[in-house]
Amino acid sequence: MSEPQPPAPFRPALLVVDVQEDFCPPHGALAVPDGRAVIPPINALLALPFAFKAATKDHHPPHHVSFASRHPGAVPFVTHTTIANPANPAETYATRLWPDHCVAGTPGNVLAAGLDAARLERVVLKGLDPRVEMYSAFRSPLRSPPLASAVSGLAGLLREREITDVFVTGLAGDYCVLYSALDSAEEGWRTYVVEDAVRCVGGAEAWESKKQELEAKGVKVVRADGEEVGWVRALAA
Repeated sequence: MSEPQPPAPFRPALLVVDVQEDFCPPHGALAVPDGRAVIPPINALLALPFAFKAATKDHHPPHHVSFASRHPGAVPFVTHTTIANPANPAETYATRLWPDHCVAGTPGNVLAAGLDAARLERVVLKGLDPRVEMYSAFRSPLRSPPLASAVSGLAGLLREREITDVFVTGLAGDYCVLYSALDSAEEGWRTYVVEDAVRCVGGAEAWESKKQELEAKGVKVVRADGEEVGWVRALAA
């Protein structure tokens, strides 16, 4: 029996989401449990012949709305707040509040030690607008109208390179990886999350529920040793 073949055309991109010191134990301000464990599988993926390899970084100003320190009486990880679209106060969404993290110019903002960053073609910054949260690598949740200051430009980069398939990895699976993958699929790319290159704020239990959400929206959850990543390996043949 012949091996399964990739879809045609097949120009895959690898997206490494927020693998930064502040999201990694033991000293990260918002350390994801077992977060550094994503680095070896991501490095192995970075060595493969993806047509485009990009990382994202949270790149927050010190007064970002997602920081509990900006809300009197708020408790990191516990308190939620409501954010309104600055251009349309009727459009709102709720977001969890976090410890101060990934502030531009701080040691916690940098890509994590050990990540093979030399293989990345681009590092895309997100979360720069202090008024809105931006989990997704593409944009904030605001749609009516979209907030130009919270659109990363990643979609344009992928289209310029005629990417057909996006493989998503990184931190955290239940937040920035989740929303990046959902937006990728919404934008029209065949999208995969490589689950052994992902860790979650809420641990394995949170990931099981998020996998269902991803698959319900057309995102395929795969393994680094699975068929879909095998298609990328085969490009080197």
